[in-house]
Amino acid sequence: MEREIFVSQLIKWYRHNGRDLPWRNTTDPYKIWLSEIILQQTRIVQGLPYYFKFLDTFPTIKDLAEAEEQQVLRLWQGLGYYSRARNLHACSRQVVSEYNGEFPSTYEELLKLKGVGKYTASAIASFAFDQNKAVVDGNVFRVLSRVFGIEDDIAEAKTFKVFESLADDLVRGKNAAAFNQGIMDFGAIQCTPKSPSCGLCPFSETCVAFNTGRQNHLPVKSKKVKVKERHFAYLIFEYKEQLLLKERGAKDIWQGLNDFPLIESKQSTSEDEVLGELKMEGLIHLDTSEMHKHVLTHQRIFAKFFRFKVNDSANFAKLQNHYGARPYDMDQIESLPKPILIENYWKQSIL
Repeated sequence: MEREIFVSQLIKWYRHNGRDLPWRNTTDPYKIWLSEIILQQTRIVQGLPYYFKFLDTFPTIKDLAEAEEQQVLRLWQGLGYYSRARNLHACSRQVVSEYNGEFPSTYEELLKLKGVGKYTASAIASFAFDQNKAVVDGNVFRVLSRVFGIEDDIAEAKTFKVFESLADDLVRGKNAAAFNQGIMDFGAIQCTPKSPSCGLCPFSETCVAFNTGRQNHLPVKSKKVKVKERHFAYLIFEYKEQLLLKERGAKDIWQGLNDFPLIESKQSTSEDEVLGELKMEGLIHLDTSEMHKHVLTHQRIFAKFFRFKVNDSANFAKLQNHYGARPYDMDQIESLPKPILIENYWKQSIL
């Protein structure tokens, strides 16, 4: 269809159907950046409370930059993809130290910030600084591929340039902010992955996918995500109202968060197997939980919690050294940043 008509109809649709979201009523780059980072891999209904929570706790980027990483991670708890929180914190410090607390105003400079990719840089550039730069994400792939009949495989890196070039051409000389918000909302509300509302679509007469019956085939995506299955036997050691936890290291999930010592295996570990590995004297087995399943994008975690009482300080010290863990009392554990799997167990079974 004609590109000029597509842009005008999309913006018109957005004016009547767009979602009323708090970060759309501002040109403050800090608030826009914060919303974009939170909403990566997160639905709006889940991310909205975190957006307000972060603004209440850190009203300015300087406040965020001065915070401790553990405080940021604790506030982020439950959103997942914790590298986003670490990058958020690192980026705030970068803006304060390198840009005097002011976000750079160009797409090219925004890309130099920690954790800011092409999509986020485009969003900030267009929403905060009125630059003619298009956003490109899953919604944009879907809408443009269907309307214009683009069959390039979005699983291939080179395809991004195809959509980026088209989207940039569409916003050139136009209201980029309204176009970007509009195409995101159109993909989320109307041109959905499954069962799109084609009967009410303003582009139905000229949409290639609708007129050829290929809504379920576009966009083309060939690769499938490989899902890894992991089994965790969490070991909860308790001595005089203290429990052992350890901070998770780099190159694995939940970096910087705290969980219990664990035994990882390729399949579910039985109670007898766990007890057989723990040959230390002075441990009293209290209980074993049911299986807890935790789903991540590329992993499925199956966890059981084995709870033990330790009868003396010497054994408690040996366990600390063996597992590289630290003792915490109940109040301290409550304030630690933890994976949501651990947080849920903590609230349901220990508090």
